[in-house]
Amino acid sequence: MKQSNKSIIEHIPEFLEYLDIEKGLSHNSQETYTRLINKFIQWLKDNKIDSLKPHEFNANHIWDYRVFLSRQYNKSTHKPLKKCSINYYLISLRNLLNYFTDRDILSLPSEKIKLVKEKGDKSIKFLGLKQIEKLLSSPDISNNIGLRDKSILEVLFSTGLRVAELVSLNRNQIKIEGLDNELEISIIGKGGKIRPVYLSSRTLKSLKDYLETRKDKDKALFINYKGPKSASRRLTTRSIENIVKKYILKAGISVQASPHTLRHSFATDLLMQGVDLRIVQEFLGHQNIATTQIYTHITSKKLKDVHKKFHSFGK
Repeated sequence: MKQSNKSIIEHIPEFLEYLDIEKGLSHNSQETYTRLINKFIQWLKDNKIDSLKPHEFNANHIWDYRVFLSRQYNKSTHKPLKKCSINYYLISLRNLLNYFTDRDILSLPSEKIKLVKEKGDKSIKFLGLKQIEKLLSSPDISNNIGLRDKSILEVLFSTGLRVAELVSLNRNQIKIEGLDNELEISIIGKGGKIRPVYLSSRTLKSLKDYLETRKDKDKALFINYKGPKSASRRLTTRSIENIVKKYILKAGISVQASPHTLRHSFATDLLMQGVDLRIVQEFLGHQNIATTQIYTHITSKKLKDVHKKFHSFGK
């Protein structure tokens, strides 16, 4: 290990290149890391320690930064940052320390940064099939916005796509030759990993109806009908989140749902139908099976009920 003559801030551009080239993070993930690490950079500057070198960064600095984060407020809700949000900032700092280790630059080990313990119910939220049906039926398909929104909801539940993966879809990926079968398309997920996803015949019908209303030449699959037509009209992740919330409310579903809730619902539905966990892992694009195992506690009750009902000596 060697001491670096450069300040921590001077290392940041190389750290972000490291995330791109060596860790293969997607563009959206890189943007998120940039935003998270910029909070740390601003903290260093505000405390006039922006010349701090990696080997000079110590446990006291970590504590002071954690105190700073605990006193921050969410700009949209005007409430203190949630513990999970604080952890995102701390995880980005952990990865910076991991970068120093990989480069043989003397610094604190990343294990010195302890995450904030989160209390409460950690179970994931998902919708049952009746709720899904109500949600998918809620858009008014007598206009182009309603047709678009129905297609968005159908694609999310049919594929289990992440919202960032959904907004990156292009029209030329959707080749509808018939509505009797599924359509397989390839998408680029986290870490640049390519995986197939499948659009059901029902979803293809929604997409066909929506695309037939499109008279523009924008390559994006899902577009905003408002705003300047000279710029790209591709919907943003925030727009998709707002669309899902809009129809959750309209359908009268008492769950605070997001696009990720539909991803959870997709995975849960497959597991409830008896699909192997590793196949669900492939569908979701999880690199590690442990990530997919968060769903197993949902299906365990059903397995217990099945065992009780059908096992000869369980009666």
